[in-house]
Amino acid sequence: MKTVVDSLWQTASFQPGDAVQTLRGSTSGVIVKILADGRVVWVPRGTDTELISLPESLRKVSVS
Repeated sequence: MKTVVDSLWQTASFQPGDAVQTLRGSTSGVIVKILADGRVVWVPRGTDTELISLPESLRKVSVS
């Protein structure tokens, strides 16, 4: 729980190729690109669907 709370106050600096997870932890995937308005385009694992999210709704995860 502490990790989730700590990740909320940190400034998100995403780059294409970063592994991410939703804050609820239900979905993870990889960032494809960053849009000009700051939104993040990412692809959930196991799909070809591109999703667009605000950076505040995602957190970086380490790839294991």
